[in-house]
Amino acid sequence: MYKNAEGEVIYVGKAKSLRARVRSYFLEAASQDAKTGSLMREAADVEYIVVENEREALALENNLIKQKKPRFNILLRDDKTYPYVKLTLADRFPKVFVTRRLKKDGSIYYGPYFPGNLAHRTVDLIHRSFLIPSCKVDLSRYHARPCLQYYIKRCLGPCVEELTTPDRYAEAVRDVQMFLEGRQHDLARSLRSRMERAAQDEQYESAAKYRDLISTVEDLMERQRIAAAEGDDTDVFGFHFENQMLAVNLFHMRGGRILDRREMFWEDLPDFEVLPENSPEQHRHEGFDPGIFFAALLKQVYIDQQYVPKAVLVPVDFEERAALEELLSEKRGTRVEILVPVRGEKRSLIDLAAKNAHQIYDQRFRVMKPSIKAIQESLQDELTLPELPNRIECFDISHIQGAETVASMVVWENGQMKKSDYRKFIIRTVDGVDDFAAMREVVTRRYKRVTGDKQKMPSLVLIDGGIGQLHAAAEALESLEITNQPLASIAKREEIIYVHGQEDEPVVLDRHSPVLHLVQMIRDESHRFAVTFHRKRRQTRDRASELLEIPGIGALTRRRLVEHFGSVRAVKEAESAALSAVVTPAQAAAILEHFRSRQ
Repeated sequence: MYKNAEGEVIYVGKAKSLRARVRSYFLEAASQDAKTGSLMREAADVEYIVVENEREALALENNLIKQKKPRFNILLRDDKTYPYVKLTLADRFPKVFVTRRLKKDGSIYYGPYFPGNLAHRTVDLIHRSFLIPSCKVDLSRYHARPCLQYYIKRCLGPCVEELTTPDRYAEAVRDVQMFLEGRQHDLARSLRSRMERAAQDEQYESAAKYRDLISTVEDLMERQRIAAAEGDDTDVFGFHFENQMLAVNLFHMRGGRILDRREMFWEDLPDFEVLPENSPEQHRHEGFDPGIFFAALLKQVYIDQQYVPKAVLVPVDFEERAALEELLSEKRGTRVEILVPVRGEKRSLIDLAAKNAHQIYDQRFRVMKPSIKAIQESLQDELTLPELPNRIECFDISHIQGAETVASMVVWENGQMKKSDYRKFIIRTVDGVDDFAAMREVVTRRYKRVTGDKQKMPSLVLIDGGIGQLHAAAEALESLEITNQPLASIAKREEIIYVHGQEDEPVVLDRHSPVLHLVQMIRDESHRFAVTFHRKRRQTRDRASELLEIPGIGALTRRRLVEHFGSVRAVKEAESAALSAVVTPAQAAAILEHFRSRQ
């Protein structure tokens, strides 16, 4: 572990010969490798730990990197986690849950599941077939009556005494364990034995339940046989590196099919993890060494994972591949292969992953980060605006069931939000819930002022809402005889943009479109500003109403108290002497008595 002068760990590595490795760092730093030199210029101390073998070194290196997050190491940046099914065996009556966090709490975790909704479907099947719940009811004691899950036949009802027995519940839990462990043959054999025994004892209802459960399990077994014939569990990596930025695409293949993908990005790869001078030419990528990178990435992805696939396909070989294979095989209990195919079907899978990595690279680093002018030009083109949109004014309405209705206007100008031009509006002419009338009022007031002051109209007026709000704003502009003003709205859930005059042809943008991201950002800011103002108005109203309930306290006195103490809570906690400095002794006594009576 290299440390800087402050004692902070800046790099973690491993070596069979510590002396040779440290010497090589100094030799490289003394040569033209400026990036390695940057590590050695900062390094002030070296600390080391001796372990028994390379597998232990791999595990320790991975743990230290995740704990210390040294800036000269490659760090796994995305926080995507996959769901597990949790069986709470430590409980009196175990339950099943979908979770993304693994804890040492006596529970058993099964997974991860790809895609994520498979975990939820599995738990739903357990509810319907095995009647083990996921409820929040405290099962450490009995209750007077069961919840809805019992009545819809998705739970055995352990919450109420005598609805089930501990033995019957324990049997169901054992069945769930066999099911989640993939022991369907054992489960089917056990269920068939119980079905026959129940039939012999003339317990035909129980026998029918076991028969239905056997049918479900056998159906799952058949599906698994089909999947197994199609291929093993495999993870496939592909990457695209360009302009010192990296995108990695990971396909999760289960049963021969791609069930999920994971995307990872690095915009600032650490200086030290670069290509050694003697590396083969075909591995060179502008100073980036894929071998060093994938050695670091695979350790962080798999060493701490509960589940490791049977095969991992990577585009390049790396020095620690055999040791990592051995460590992951030991973890899985069966052989794990890290393969570097050069031809055939497996190589075509890596090429496909690399193609997708190139695509997500473009979406992340090219499409999503164009210049402001490029976004303005695209916005002008998409909405057919007469000029480049340099100023956008956006409106939103906020209220709760018509109470304290307010509006906001936010301004985007030349690439950034212009907060000095933000405006708040208290709706005065609308009673009850009428967002359209409120929008008409605020747009009328705003642009009546603009035209009266002979100010320039914005490039675009944007409305938070659908066609109804758009037409209300259009009516307001028409009442002011403002024509040819570019006007559009963005509907919330669908994220569709309606342009006034072209409502029959709404603009539907790709979810990665920078134009859509800009419009969403402005819309979200107007919504935040409106909600904040509405919340403040509501708090002021509530604060005023409570103080006005006190005999002898009027509106002026209430305002004086709030301004002096800052809040009603502070008034409530104030002593008589502090209150008397603001109000009369009689009023102070009334305030103290009012809050004392409510304790």
